Amino acid sequence: MRMARRPWKTCAPPSGRTGSEKDGVEACGRKLSRGLKHFLDPCLNGGTHNAQGQDDGQSKGKGKPARPLLFSEALRQQKHSSAEDPPPLLCTNMADDTQGATMDRILQEISAVSSKLEGMDNAMVELTAATRSMRLDIACFQSQISGLNQRVATVETQVASWTDRDLELLHLRSKLTDLEDRSRRNNVRLLGFLEGVEGVDIFSYLRDMLPKLTDITFDPPLEFKRAHTLGPKRQYGNGRPHPIIVCMLRHLQARQLLQMARTQGPLLSGNLDIQISADFSKETAE
Repeated sequence: MRMARRPWKTCAPPSGRTGSEKDGVEACGRKLSRGLKHFLDPCLNGGTHNAQGQDDGQSKGKGKPARPLLFSEALRQQKHSSAEDPPPLLCTNMADDTQGATMDRILQEISAVSSKLEGMDNAMVELTAATRSMRLDIACFQSQISGLNQRVATVETQVASWTDRDLELLHLRSKLTDLEDRSRRNNVRLLGFLEGVEGVDIFSYLRDMLPKLTDITFDPPLEFKRAHTLGPKRQYGNGRPHPIIVCMLRHLQARQLLQMARTQGPLLSGNLDIQISADFSKETAE
């Protein structure tokens, strides 16, 4: 059968004690020491307790050594001990003050940790929002880049087609230049004649002047398809040189004039230096 423990009594508060209270505390301490000794001696020293709680350290039998008590026997004898030896008293007020201070410090530390965790939660919320915004921006950039890639592909296709067209255009331009030069093979450019010197009939003037200037007898006589001066005609002649373009009827006569100009150089007509050259297109001349 298990024995029920008797409740422990506590001492009065230690603060503001008078002389009688100090004596009571000292008495409490003595009773506590005596109670612990009364409880533990039977187990440690092998003594026995009589009905009145006296410890003689030996058994009542003569010449027989004392037998150590078991812990259950010590509890049984402690139950039947006299009322003069009450159970030890515990003074817990000082321990309660220490525990209260410790609990306050622990609560403060917990509060500090809680505030830090709350700050970390706020930071995590902000970081999550920033990450979500970055994801939206990245998705927008990806869509824009996809659109730009499509536009670049379209432009590359157009550029490739334009490159082919440019090559074709250059080929056509070269052919056009060649055709223009071929159409001008019978043309002769005369430089150095003053403006208005040809008079009213430019064909008669050239037909009489060119044989005298070149000392060439043309047989048959010179014949022209077209002849005109370059640029607009000035209302009042100022005596400045004016180029004349002549289209010969016969290609052989044009070649004779050009060959003579290459061999003899500039021709003199009075105080004028007359130059004869082929009439090329602008692209060929450049």
